Amino acid sequence: MSRFTNLGHKLYQGEVSFDFVGRRKLWYSISGVIVLVATIGLAMGLHLGIEFKGGSVYTVAKPGLTVSQTQDAVDKIVSSHPLVQSTDNGKIRIQISSEDKTTSGEFTGKLSQAIGVPAAEIDTQVIGPSWGEQISNKAITGLVIFMILVTIYLAIAFEWRMAVAALVALIHDLLITIGVYALVGFEVTPGTVIGFLTILGYSLYDTVVVFDTVKENAKGLTKQNKITYSEAANAGLNQTLVRSLNTTVVALLPVAALLFIGGGLLGAGTLNDISLALFIGLAAGAYSSICVATPLLAQLKEEQPEMKALAKRVAQRRAAEAKAATAAEAGDGEEIADEDLPAGMVGQRGRGAGTTRAKGRPSTKR
Repeated sequence: MSRFTNLGHKLYQGEVSFDFVGRRKLWYSISGVIVLVATIGLAMGLHLGIEFKGGSVYTVAKPGLTVSQTQDAVDKIVSSHPLVQSTDNGKIRIQISSEDKTTSGEFTGKLSQAIGVPAAEIDTQVIGPSWGEQISNKAITGLVIFMILVTIYLAIAFEWRMAVAALVALIHDLLITIGVYALVGFEVTPGTVIGFLTILGYSLYDTVVVFDTVKENAKGLTKQNKITYSEAANAGLNQTLVRSLNTTVVALLPVAALLFIGGGLLGAGTLNDISLALFIGLAAGAYSSICVATPLLAQLKEEQPEMKALAKRVAQRRAAEAKAATAAEAGDGEEIADEDLPAGMVGQRGRGAGTTRAKGRPSTKR
C-alpha cells in the first residue's frame, strides 16, 4: 500500500509519468475493436424484459418449491420459453411473453394442478405491449435529455472541445455496456435502464475530474515554450490517475459482490439486471476517461493555431538546447548565436551554455 501511495505522489509531482496521450492511436484501436464487437452483439438483438415487450407475470409462494421444479411444470404448459426466477423474498416469478396465446385463466389452472398451489394464491399480472412501448420511449427520452444537458454544462463550465470529448466517451461507455448485455443474453429491465444512467453519471464525474486538472495545467500555456498542450494534458491525467483507479476499485467491489455472489452463487437473478450494467459500465467509464476522453481532447486542442504555434516554439527550444548541449560536450569551440539559444540562456556565455573553449588552448587567466 505504501508503494502505491508513493507512486501516486510521484505521479502528482511529475517524477513518474505514463504517456497516455502520446499513445492515443493504440487506445483508439483498442476501443474500436471493443465497440465493434459490442455493435455486433447489439445487432444480434437485446433480450428485452416483459416490461418492454408485454406479457404476463405470475408469482407463486410455496415452501420447498424450487426454480427447476417450476420451470419443468411451466415448460409443459407453454412453448414460448418462459423465464422462471426466484425473487428476494423467496417467491417464484414466472414471465410469459405476449407472443404466447395461452390465456391467463388457462395457464393459472394448469399451473395450479402441476405444482399443487390453489389458483387463487397465484398472483397474476398482465402487461400490455403499449405500456412497454411507453417505458421504452421514456427511457430513450431521458437518455437524450441527459446527453444534451451534459453537453451544455461542459461547454459552459469548460469549453466545447471538452464537451465533445466527454460526449464521445459517454457514447463509448454506453455502446460497450449495451453490447455486452446483448452478447451475454441478460434481460433488459427497468433496473437495467437505471444502471445505464448511473454509469453515465459516474463516467462523466471521472472525466470532469481529469478535465478540471487539465484546465489548471493549461492556464497561461501559450505564454511559455517548455511544454505543449498534449504534455500538459498528460501531466493532468497522471496527477489524477491514482485517484481515478482508487475510485473505480472502491465502486466495483460492492457491484462485483452483487453480480457474482448475489446473482451467481445465491441465485438472485433480479440482481443481475442492474449489477451487470454497473460492473461493465464502471470499468468502461474509468478506461474511457483515461484513454479516450483526454487523448481526444488533446488532439482537438492541438488543431488550434495558437497550440500549433506553441508546439513549434517548444520544438525550436528543445532543438536549441540539444545543439547547445552537443557543442558543450564536444568542446569544438563553435560559437552559438544568441538567437539559437533557448530562453534564459542568452548572455550566459562562458558558463558552459554558450561558447566553449577549444581543446589545448591555454587559459589567459593568471
